[in-house]
Amino acid sequence: MKKIALLLVVALVICGTAMAGGGRDQAGADGTVRLRFGNVTPDSAVFAGEEFVRLAHEYSGGTLIIEHFPRNQLGNDLPMVENTIVGDLDISVSSTSSIAELYRDLYLFDAPFLFLDHQQAFRRMDGSVGQRILSGMESIGLKGLALWENGFRNFTNNRVPVRVPGDVQGFVVRTMDNEVHLAAWRAFGANPTPMAFGELFTALQQGTVDAQENPLGIIDANNFQSVQRHVSLTQHVYTPFIVVMNLRRYNALSPAHRSALDRAMAEATRLQREESIRLEGVILEKFARENINVVHLTAAEKEAWQRIVIENQILDRVKARMANPGLADEMMRY
Repeated sequence: MKKIALLLVVALVICGTAMAGGGRDQAGADGTVRLRFGNVTPDSAVFAGEEFVRLAHEYSGGTLIIEHFPRNQLGNDLPMVENTIVGDLDISVSSTSSIAELYRDLYLFDAPFLFLDHQQAFRRMDGSVGQRILSGMESIGLKGLALWENGFRNFTNNRVPVRVPGDVQGFVVRTMDNEVHLAAWRAFGANPTPMAFGELFTALQQGTVDAQENPLGIIDANNFQSVQRHVSLTQHVYTPFIVVMNLRRYNALSPAHRSALDRAMAEATRLQREESIRLEGVILEKFARENINVVHLTAAEKEAWQRIVIENQILDRVKARMANPGLADEMMRY
């Protein structure tokens, strides 16, 4: 029922946007436009959000005033995006996985080994496929502004230094409740178990699950390394953040304000990605000081994981969930 209700809201928003056809700023008497911006928790996103607010103000000559609510102060990813669709919030950030059911082409980013390193991820996200995915957000009443760095997911456990799929045979691995992720870990020989994130630390500590997988920032922020001594840099899934704006609100901005906002977001995106990579390096240095065994996979070892993904046709599962599955093939070729 909730999904049906949201789809009805999206339909009404789209109709309203189409009828509005853009228009002038909803500016105050002094020419200023005020926007509310809900952001996520990682330090790199908070830093970029602050820079976005500052730059938008600067590039607009002080007439774009954006109120920043970082660290999910306005709710988790999905509720923030839902509020952005209906216009209760102007701009928001979300993991693509959290809102893929609203815009199914975002399931593309659940594909294992879609990207092999950060630079390839940035190049592909900034290429034609990534830009088409952003522009497609208009179908649900949103303006796709940018794709931000959320880091690669990596594997941790407290038993052995994992290098190849054979090392995880029989491991009970906590994963998200995601069909593609579950299928991939079964193919690797593990026993994937969805579990609420809030229960994960205790489950690792008590041995209810053997392992988990998350970006380095989440591993460190939740101190998983205190109960998981082996961190394997498998980099098996790259799930970005997506920054979106209420489409009607965006179209109502003057050309000058749209230009200032777009310019500020482009610069904030570059800074966010750089800061995210820098912070990963800081985390790895911290792990070294804490005597955490960080396993750097060789190209041949990483290829062993990729081969199982291909042999088990995991990408086909991703494409089956997408509205435009051809985008997956294009992204892989780029």
